[in-house]
Amino acid sequence: MIVPFTFDSLPVTRWKNGGGETREIIKVPSPDAPFLWRASLATLSADGPFSLFERVDRVITLLEGGPLWLRGGEINHRLERWQPWAFAGEWPLRSEGIAGEGLDFNIMTQRNRASAQVEVIRESHCPTSEGVAFVLQGRWALGGQQCDARSGMAWQSASPGEFLPLTDDALLLLTEITLF
Repeated sequence: MIVPFTFDSLPVTRWKNGGGETREIIKVPSPDAPFLWRASLATLSADGPFSLFERVDRVITLLEGGPLWLRGGEINHRLERWQPWAFAGEWPLRSEGIAGEGLDFNIMTQRNRASAQVEVIRESHCPTSEGVAFVLQGRWALGGQQCDARSGMAWQSASPGEFLPLTDDALLLLTEITLF
């Protein structure tokens, strides 16, 4: 399954605390959990707590907006633009220092069944059989389909083919999922 998307085409869900909204890209089902893996984009407009997810590993990447802090317990991490950061879904974190609207990418995997590798790439790549690609800037050919900034594709069970940068400034946020 290969699903192209644009930011504006994704359904919007407001957060209960009013601090932002989520646009779900893909949620791969699991027979005994809410998902096997899930990817989403979130707009941030106010500081607040993260939802807790037991037995889930997460990677967050700030895509737009200024740096912010993720704090909780002994964690004091400065989240910088385009720098993926992995953490356990059980960690009681909150965002602090949000000034203006921002956007982040979130990937969550069931810890005992899958893992995610997230990176920003500039060069051609042939991805694994599960994942998500989101164009940060420039233009890319993703499996033969041209995508501009704020668009991309999710895929499952088969590689979508080669990803090629089409402009000199092309940057891609690539998430590859490994199933256990």
